[in-house]
Amino acid sequence: MLEKELEELEDKIDALLSSHRELQHKNRSLANNETSLMDERANLMKKNDLARNKVEAMISRLKGLEQH
Repeated sequence: MLEKELEELEDKIDALLSSHRELQHKNRSLANNETSLMDERANLMKKNDLARNKVEAMISRLKGLEQH
C-alpha cells in the first residue's frame, strides 16, 4: 500500500513539474509578445506623430495661402 501511495505521489509531482515547465514556457512567450507589442506600439505612435505634424504643416500652409 505504501509503495502504491509513493508511486501516486511521484506521478503527481511529475505532473506538477510538467505543468510548471509549461507555465514557465508560456510566461516567457507572453513576455516576448508583450515586448514586441510595446515596440510596435512605440513605432506606431512615432508614425502617428509624424503624420500629425505633416497634416498640421499642410493646414498651416493652406491657411497662409488663404490669407494672401
